[in-house]
Amino acid sequence: MLKGRSSISLRLTAWFAVIFLAGWVLFGAAMWINLKRTLRNERYLTLSRRLDRLQALLNKSQDDAAARSTNYREFARATGGGLAEIFHPDGSRALPSPTPAAQDFPWPAINTTSEQFAYVPSRGFWVLTRRSSLNGQIVYLAAASPQAENQLVLDRFWEGLIASTPILLLISSGCGYWLSRRALKPVDRITAAARSISIRNLSERLPVARTGDEIERLAETCNEMLARLEAAVNQIKRFTADASHELRGPLSFVRTVAEVALRNSQANADSRQAFADIVEEATKATVLLEDMLTLARADAERGASVFTELNLVDVVEQACDMARPIADERNLSLTVSLGAQLVKVLGDFATLRRLLWILLDNALKYTPAPGQIDVALNATSRRVTVTVRDSGAGISASDLPHIFERFYRADPSRSQIEGAGLGLSIAKWIAEIHHADLTVASELNEGTIFQVVLPVC
Repeated sequence: MLKGRSSISLRLTAWFAVIFLAGWVLFGAAMWINLKRTLRNERYLTLSRRLDRLQALLNKSQDDAAARSTNYREFARATGGGLAEIFHPDGSRALPSPTPAAQDFPWPAINTTSEQFAYVPSRGFWVLTRRSSLNGQIVYLAAASPQAENQLVLDRFWEGLIASTPILLLISSGCGYWLSRRALKPVDRITAAARSISIRNLSERLPVARTGDEIERLAETCNEMLARLEAAVNQIKRFTADASHELRGPLSFVRTVAEVALRNSQANADSRQAFADIVEEATKATVLLEDMLTLARADAERGASVFTELNLVDVVEQACDMARPIADERNLSLTVSLGAQLVKVLGDFATLRRLLWILLDNALKYTPAPGQIDVALNATSRRVTVTVRDSGAGISASDLPHIFERFYRADPSRSQIEGAGLGLSIAKWIAEIHHADLTVASELNEGTIFQVVLPVC
């Protein structure tokens, strides 16, 4: 009925309404059948009392035939609209019909074995026939009563049942939705809390409502799972930090030895090339370890940064000064547009400069010559936006959601550029600790635009 993106509350409400409607229909049908049976029994009792009075009247005037006929006609006209008859067992009338209506009425055939209570559908009347005696002879007393009054009551009952169904269905649906929303409100709180928990804040836990029901057990189970995940992630973080720290020493030693060997004038060309390769790879590995240590410290010290007031214009200028020699070497045009000379923000100068350098380094790597790199700073009274735009290779739509993930490398054409895939993760972390938004927009072969939006002091 309600599938797809409909909520559990709506589905529960729909099922509640369907069940209520089915129950209401069954209840109405049962009540209608019971009412019909009750009215039928009342009609039977009415006709039975009428025949009892007719029997008493006949017994009272048994010796006077004229008086009996007179009393019989008066009784028939006074009760039941004159529909009363006295029959012989063969169906002939033991006394003349008391009224023309009784004369014309289609009385059912006499059942000589038992009392007969039958319905005449052609006239809409109930007929009761009972065995009796008159002057020592067996006769059958018959009386008829209309079904119209009973049918009117049944029709009114059915109309009332149908008329009340939409109102009761609306009320029951509203109550069902309210109850389901009230019952599932803890689930909404758990859902909101679960959505706010990521690998960066695994120490947080879901709210537990002490209700003793399935929702409490669900929240407790999820919290136990989060505790296990937090322990596993912390173990991985500690291993990464420890391994990075321990590997720095051997790498520094290897690099130093290779650099010393390169200064040996007696080494042949092949040896010098080998030592040069060792120095280059050791340098790359050192940069990778430093990035891993940076992220490990970021995970361990999240929320512990202390910032000072600084001029973001100076940060942008220093980062661009670092990038300009490389841009000139690679035949790339680097333009800087500063909309102001003083834009105060709260932050750390070195880390913000590293953030901008990562974005500029990314543009330098992926922009072929002759290319264009534009850096712009635009400030308002509440925020400042730093934009780094390049005319490089661009990023595919499938890669864009993942470029800030650690060790993520894009398509093979971009993977030809050296890098470990940690730079943008570090940039994202720096933006987060500064309460800034770091966004990216890109198209293949059209270039990439990074934007950093920071609050202004």
